[in-house]
Amino acid sequence: MGRTATRKKPCRICRRWFLPDVRLKGRQKTCGLADCQRRWHNKKCAQWYRANIDYFKANYLQKKIDAIEGNEPLCTDKPKPHPLKVPRSRMKTGLPVAYIQELVGVKHTIIIEYLAQQLYRRLWNAPP
Repeated sequence: MGRTATRKKPCRICRRWFLPDVRLKGRQKTCGLADCQRRWHNKKCAQWYRANIDYFKANYLQKKIDAIEGNEPLCTDKPKPHPLKVPRSRMKTGLPVAYIQELVGVKHTIIIEYLAQQLYRRLWNAPP
């Protein structure tokens, strides 16, 4: 006969021995305590985030650009003038963002700001 899945094993968080649920077939890593499960979940989420950091970088720019495009009027005979939506900036530069967006364009301003944030983090290793 083979080994059963009901052998005790240590919790990966608190290191206490526990009897795993047989229905999970060896996938249970922590004891049933809510704190251990939450800490294990946080650990695995952080590990996934480190492995997939580019996913969030790509989505950040796309979401900002989509938010701006959502306010543009639909194709009609006469385009309606709409106020220039200035997306909230995470960098405190003191520059006139609305004026820069008029000259360069909203999409380009978002991309330039994102590149400036990345350069700032790399050079000074501090969050803006």
